[in-house]
Amino acid sequence: MNNSLEIKHIKKCLELIENRLNWGPGSDWKGYDFEKLSIEIQEATAVVLSVTTLKRLWGKLKYTNVPTATTLNTLAKFAGYQDWRTFKHKEPLEYPESAVPEGAMTEVAVKEKKIRKTSEKWKYWSLGFFSVLVMITGLLLLSNMNTAIPIIDASAYKFSSNKIKTAGVPNSVIFNYDATAARTDAVFISQSWDVSRKVAVSRQKNIYSAIYYNPGYYRAKLIIENQIVKEHDLMISSDGWMAMIYKDGNVPLYFKKEEVLKDHRVEVNEELLSSYHLPLQPSLPALRFYNVQDMGGIKNDHFIFETSLKSDFSRGTAACQRVEVLIMCKNDVIIIPLSSKGCVGDLSLYAAGTEVQSKDADLSKFGCDLDQWVALRVESKNRHLRFFINGEQAYSVTFPNEPSDIIGLQYRFSGTGAVKNTRLIKDRQVINLE
Repeated sequence: MNNSLEIKHIKKCLELIENRLNWGPGSDWKGYDFEKLSIEIQEATAVVLSVTTLKRLWGKLKYTNVPTATTLNTLAKFAGYQDWRTFKHKEPLEYPESAVPEGAMTEVAVKEKKIRKTSEKWKYWSLGFFSVLVMITGLLLLSNMNTAIPIIDASAYKFSSNKIKTAGVPNSVIFNYDATAARTDAVFISQSWDVSRKVAVSRQKNIYSAIYYNPGYYRAKLIIENQIVKEHDLMISSDGWMAMIYKDGNVPLYFKKEEVLKDHRVEVNEELLSSYHLPLQPSLPALRFYNVQDMGGIKNDHFIFETSLKSDFSRGTAACQRVEVLIMCKNDVIIIPLSSKGCVGDLSLYAAGTEVQSKDADLSKFGCDLDQWVALRVESKNRHLRFFINGEQAYSVTFPNEPSDIIGLQYRFSGTGAVKNTRLIKDRQVINLE
């Protein structure tokens, strides 16, 4: 493999992804952007690329190796191609003259080079001429065209959805729509917040089906000619606690409730992983716990959250025992990082529009002994959040985003994990998540 060419292909693929997401240049992305991208990629391809992997690809972390075939295929799929081979075939690199090997200058090539040198004498004049021509043409077009953007009558369209199951995943959703009023075939349905992941549908038909593999809160949209005409909320609840492993392939691995719910706690240990033939080395399985449901209107600007957790596998690549606790909101999220004490130099805290990274802030108190039960408490009042680890305040921050309803929790472990004593509190309202 020519690693130099492969790296150029990778850079081109990353540029396509940046253009598709429209989040601005990747060089400006923060930790939360990579968190969000990891989720977007998993939902689109059913393959998990870790935040660390994505940061390495975008040059945020130092890494000299070429990504694995799985990573490259996943990037290509997310960019809109069948696989990495197809991407390279359909997106060939443009080679500069300097890339031609020495000695490869044939007589024809030499003549072409002379012609190019001659063209240097008039290219600046031609550029100026064409610039003026373009300006004149543009002015003529502007003076004759109707600049008003066509207004689409949203009332002429219908859009609704029905879940096959009231709770639990995987869950299929049947979208019913009426787009016969559309003037063109530019009719799309977006299943989530990211409108770049819209799916083309026929304006002559009225049903589109999709599968949701992860619990969460989504905003479905009917799009006509790049204009959103209808949208509605879509909650995919978890039916209480659930545990899954993200794996390469079409769907995650779901554990049975009776396997993970025992003695008022949720737990996936080495024995259970072994029974599913999931090794803990050299790569750690991406373990997720979810509890997504109606939380009684508790918002992220006024609540108390309490939970206890541990992740007691620390051998090999699990030395850092990284854990993330997500408080999921309707259109926002709070992400709390935990790790072993020696790994606090690479942590990122996100709170509804505010991001704090350990490279320029002291997040050392989020380091703890995860072989033992760790008590996490979050207090929020008037958008001011305080985080406590084992009774000691670890950090505080005020978030800028508008308050949003809390709709669930997600725990991210690398390897094993366990959770107990989880509750949400607002004044006298207490929701015990046992």
